[in-house]
Amino acid sequence: MSAKEIQWRQLGACRGLEPSIFYPDDEDEALEAKSVCDQCGVRVACLEYALSVREKAGVWGGATERERRRMIRQRRRTA
Repeated sequence: MSAKEIQWRQLGACRGLEPSIFYPDDEDEALEAKSVCDQCGVRVACLEYALSVREKAGVWGGATERERRRMIRQRRRTA
């Protein structure tokens, strides 16, 4: 893990919260995690990390697994 990666993780609004919030059973339950992400100053870095490593589970940077898959497909189309 790079120093830059560690730095944004230390600054996340999610830090210290119950991790299960960010691993909901379905899309509807993701609202609580998304509301935390909406307030976060490192949201973009978190989302870019999840996209770059193809994170399969959880809410990262305010995006669910389904939303991240959609973003990846859109990026491929415009590349």
